[in-house]
Amino acid sequence: MKRARLTTLILGLCLTVGVCLWVSSRSVVGQVKRDEATTRSAELTEARRLIKQIVELSEAHRYREAIPLAQRALSLIETAPDATPFVVADNLIRLAMLYIANGEYTPAEPLYLRALAIREKAFGLESPLVATSLNNLAELYRMKGEYARAEPVLLRALAIWEKRFGPDDAAVATAINNLARLYYLKGDYARVEALYLRSLEVHEKLLGPNHSDVAAILGNIAGLYSLKGEYARVEPLYERALAIQEKVYGPNHTSVAASLNNLAGLYRAKGDYERAEPLYQRSLAIYEKVLSPEHPDVATILHNFATNYHDDNNYVRAETLYRRALAIEEKALGPEHPKVATSLNSLASLSVDHDPARAEPLYQRAIAIYEKALGTDHPSLAGVFNNLANLYKSKGDYARAETLYRRALAIREKSLGPDILMSPTLSSISPRSTKRKVKSSRPCS
Repeated sequence: MKRARLTTLILGLCLTVGVCLWVSSRSVVGQVKRDEATTRSAELTEARRLIKQIVELSEAHRYREAIPLAQRALSLIETAPDATPFVVADNLIRLAMLYIANGEYTPAEPLYLRALAIREKAFGLESPLVATSLNNLAELYRMKGEYARAEPVLLRALAIWEKRFGPDDAAVATAINNLARLYYLKGDYARVEALYLRSLEVHEKLLGPNHSDVAAILGNIAGLYSLKGEYARVEPLYERALAIQEKVYGPNHTSVAASLNNLAGLYRAKGDYERAEPLYQRSLAIYEKVLSPEHPDVATILHNFATNYHDDNNYVRAETLYRRALAIEEKALGPEHPKVATSLNSLASLSVDHDPARAEPLYQRAIAIYEKALGTDHPSLAGVFNNLANLYKSKGDYARAETLYRRALAIREKSLGPDILMSPTLSSISPRSTKRKVKSSRPCS
């Protein structure tokens, strides 16, 4: 089974980039199925020709140009008298992955669901191909911020693979990594580390220590340690991940850009803004060149870069980048996605000094989005509650401030435990000046 990866970036107030692993029966860009038929219908022959073009465009990251060709190929295959269910499902998946690669998540879901139904009917409910479809559908839900929908789908994929291949299979390890990322996003941190370490052990055993999947998991583990403020453990993991990605892909790949972003985020968290800036610049340049300036992954890097300026008190540059990130996210992901809430929280924090009246409705909108998408006790809310409490405190509204401080504290104690609250990462929860954005809420993917 070949594994395809789309580097997926999850933006939170911690602003680290995490990677989930995609599983497919073929490459994300598509590989032409070489069936045994000696003759093919005109429809399949033309579809194969189009698929070859799709492969070339996708390998060049020209996803927008590949999508109409994939739509045409799928239409031909669906009308071909000799098309098998495998071929139809495979091309539904190909088109869905092209949409995702282009940052268009909404049209991908019905394609994935159709492919899943076809595979379940053709191959049985416990086929590894069904598990592949389930894993990728769960990852789409995660990218859309629909975590409650993602978990049961991913758990079903994991159960199929474990039953079929045993606990030490690469597909099983991939599902475990993705499950850990999902629990991270849901704020269930106590379950995350053991899953990551298990996934890493299996991947290193099967693929070797210098595989790109190993690098992805190393970055995910580093993000968890960063959340806990264990920076001494973080930097060597990020540096090792970056070295692997550069060796595997060269200097201008999105996986390299993700590692650069993560390392920059560590330097920012340590207050080394000058060291972080060129890494953010390089990461942003790669994403804009390889994807497009309007891609959601570009918005993630823009937000992270803005946060570096924000923390360094360069408010003009920060606001420009925050607003650009927010515009991309609202257009690509919709106005109620958790990433939109993150950008609103950041803009509100930036507005506190010069326009506090503007800050409060932005905070309130961010809270409403988070509560609807993630629930009322997600760690992302703690950061916004703390920020809004700081604003009320500065206005002398101590009663409302105290209520929010207590809600933030309760969420953090539930998700992280009381012992972690005094770490360098979370020490900023205590009431202090509102001149800088609280940096402690880190709901990463």
